[in-house]
Amino acid sequence: MKKVVSVSLGSKSRDHKAKTDLFGVPMELQRIGVDGDLEAARKLLRELDGQVDAIGLGGLDVYLYVAGEQYIIQDGLRLMQEVKKTPVVDGSRVKDTAERRAIRWLAEKGPFPVKGQKVLMVSSLDRFGMAEELAAVGAEVVYGDLMFAAGVPYPIRSLDELKEFARKMAREIVKLPIHMIYPVGKAQEEEPVEKFPEFYHEAQIIAGDYHMMRRYMPKALPGKAIITQTTTQKDREFLQARQVRWLATTTPIIDGRSFATNVVEAALVAARGWDPREVSREDIEEALDEIGYQPTVIDLGEEGGLANHGHR
Repeated sequence: MKKVVSVSLGSKSRDHKAKTDLFGVPMELQRIGVDGDLEAARKLLRELDGQVDAIGLGGLDVYLYVAGEQYIIQDGLRLMQEVKKTPVVDGSRVKDTAERRAIRWLAEKGPFPVKGQKVLMVSSLDRFGMAEELAAVGAEVVYGDLMFAAGVPYPIRSLDELKEFARKMAREIVKLPIHMIYPVGKAQEEEPVEKFPEFYHEAQIIAGDYHMMRRYMPKALPGKAIITQTTTQKDREFLQARQVRWLATTTPIIDGRSFATNVVEAALVAARGWDPREVSREDIEEALDEIGYQPTVIDLGEEGGLANHGHR
C-alpha cells in the first residue's frame, strides 16, 4: 500500500486519514496539521522524508501561476527544501488544472447557473486558473485580493486589472511571512469577522479558498453557492447555518471529506511513480480523465443531499 502524507500549516482539528484506490493502487492518505508552527512542520517533514511514498504541503502555496508567470512563496519553498528523498508537491499543478475543469463542468452541467452570475473571488492570485475560467464562462467576477488580503476597499473587476496587479505586486507579496498572506493554524477556527460584507451579499457565488472566505463571512448568505476546495462535515454544517444552498468542491470526497489539491497531487505522484519536477499539465489532464474527474456538488438545502457525487 502506498502512503501519502500531507503536512499542513492548518489546524490539527482537521486531521484525517482515509484509504482509497487510485489506478488500481491501494493508498492510505493522511493529513497532519501543525497549527501554523513552521518549525514543527520542518521537523515533521524531516521525519517523514524517505519513510512515505509522497508528501504534500498543505495550508500554504509554494508556486503561484498567474498569467503565464510563476511566483514562489518563500516560506513554502523553505519548507519544501527540507525534503531530500521523498517526492514533495504543493498541489499547485492539480489546482490549476482541476479547478479550470471544475468551473467548465459547473457552467455546462451544474445545478446552479454560473454564466451571467455575480461572483466574489475572495482571493485570486492563489487560484488564477479558477479566476480566468470564471471570466471565460461569462461570470461577472469581483476579484477581492486587495480587499481581503490588504484591507484596501478596492474591488478588482477585470482579468486585465488582476494581471496588472499581479505584475506590480506579486513578487513582493510572496516574500511576506505566510501568516500575513493566509490564515494558518488556529486562525482557521476563529469566529469570522465580517469584512466588506456587501460584496458577499451582492454575489450569487462565492469562490476561492475556503479559509479565506470563511474568515470574513457574514452570518447569513441565504441561497448562495460556494465553489471551493477542502471541506469537512463541520465546514458543511457551518455553511448550512449560514443558509448557503450549494457547495461545490473541486477535489473529490473520500471517506466523508474532500482532500486538498496537495493530497490529490501527491497521490497521483505516488500512484504513477512520477518525478514531480517532470510532471506536465498533459500528465495531470490524462490522469484526471482516467479517474473520471468532476467536481462534487452538495445541496446544503437538503440534509447532506449530494447533487452529484463526483469521483469517490
